[in-house]
Amino acid sequence: MTPMLRAAAEVPVSRRSAPPTWVVVALACAGQFLVVLDISVVNVALPSMRADLALSAPGLQWVVNAYTIAFAGFMLLGGRAGDLYGRKRMFLVGLALFTLASLGGGLAQAEWQLLAARAVQGLGAAVLAPSTLTIVTSTVPEGAARARAIATWTAVGGGGGAAGGLVGGLLVDGLSWRWVLLINVPVGVVVLAGALLWLVESRAGERRRLDLPGALLVTAGLATLAYGIVQTEIEGWTSSATLAPLVGGAVLLGLFLFVETRTKAPLMPLKLFRLRSVSSANVAMFLCGAAMFCMWFFMTLYAQNVLGYTPLEAGLALMPSSLAVVLGSQAAPRFMRAAGARTAAVIGTLVAAAGFGWQSTMNADGTYLTAILFPGILMMLGAGLAATPLASLATSGAAPGDAGLVSGLVNTSRTMGGALGLSVMSTIAAARTAGGTSAAELTEGYALAFRTGAGVLIVGVVLMLLWLPRRVPAQAASA
Repeated sequence: MTPMLRAAAEVPVSRRSAPPTWVVVALACAGQFLVVLDISVVNVALPSMRADLALSAPGLQWVVNAYTIAFAGFMLLGGRAGDLYGRKRMFLVGLALFTLASLGGGLAQAEWQLLAARAVQGLGAAVLAPSTLTIVTSTVPEGAARARAIATWTAVGGGGGAAGGLVGGLLVDGLSWRWVLLINVPVGVVVLAGALLWLVESRAGERRRLDLPGALLVTAGLATLAYGIVQTEIEGWTSSATLAPLVGGAVLLGLFLFVETRTKAPLMPLKLFRLRSVSSANVAMFLCGAAMFCMWFFMTLYAQNVLGYTPLEAGLALMPSSLAVVLGSQAAPRFMRAAGARTAAVIGTLVAAAGFGWQSTMNADGTYLTAILFPGILMMLGAGLAATPLASLATSGAAPGDAGLVSGLVNTSRTMGGALGLSVMSTIAAARTAGGTSAAELTEGYALAFRTGAGVLIVGVVLMLLWLPRRVPAQAASA
């Protein structure tokens, strides 16, 4: 069997003595926290953004999608760049770009400026995020320690997504919506300083040309496909304004796959998908991301637009869910040791599906306990339980030289699923409301989105049972 990712196989390019492992893991997790936080932190600020900048309805959705599509589309390029040019270097470049774009978004005076800044943020995140997981897996020796480190990385990432509501609520109520972006500037500067001081450079293999055409094709394909899905809400499925971008997006993604089979240094070597662990775990991650990502978007809209919560109240209402995803991520390694990675992923996804099903019963007069608290805890507890075994399976079995690429695939699958899932779920919800804005009409649309999400997760469970390996190699999951 091809060996797992090993720190020993890395090519060190710095002679400085290695810092304590916990410092490296902490810095990597800080970078991941910022990246994931910015996916969700804007949700509670969307109504304020819309009022201040006169955002259109599609523009409101693209505040989220501009970030996630650029993030997903360029993440493979970011992962490969880290392998070839150095993980520390790409960590610094990505974080610097992310921080500068955050400043630009916080100072935006028009819709196009905000959307452009969010897209550049996504590009920076795409360069940064793969390096965070690769730094962890290349620093911590395989075995129980690495499983715990991956669990910590997963928990921090999940916590970043979960904490976005609270952080955004505090900033919007206390300052303004602009601070959900501006807050990244001082935090980014601090993490940059720590990375410059403590991270040690490494890369895998010799430098080769990056597959820029592949990166542009996959990003353009995703963006065009997502645009076509959004157009169905306005023009319908049979309109040329809808069919043209849908077909165009599919063609671009097909060209991407064709380019990958022809180029000498592909962005995404298709041979990786011959590994059962890599292919099955990434497809499962895609489906889970398609459902889970929408949870925060619709829950914050439901809390504010239907139940009348302020941004801060909406953030506080979702705090127990934030704790649940962290708890689930930390408990996952124990489940993996006891039952195997596949069983742990299946149990987590079933718990999340139960939460989605419960959430789909919400109504316009819902109470906090039954309409937000308990279903939210189930959804995020399950998300935390499932993410760690899926990430462990997805990064097992690949060659050391592909460490950054495989790490990028993990994030890409989840985020790509989230970006396309949000487009689909938003369209489904809007179709049910049919332009209505009353609390009851909005609730019907949100509830349908959650029912659809539950169905997607059940499909994911079936796929996991049929396709996922039972467990990662024993040394990676044992105590």
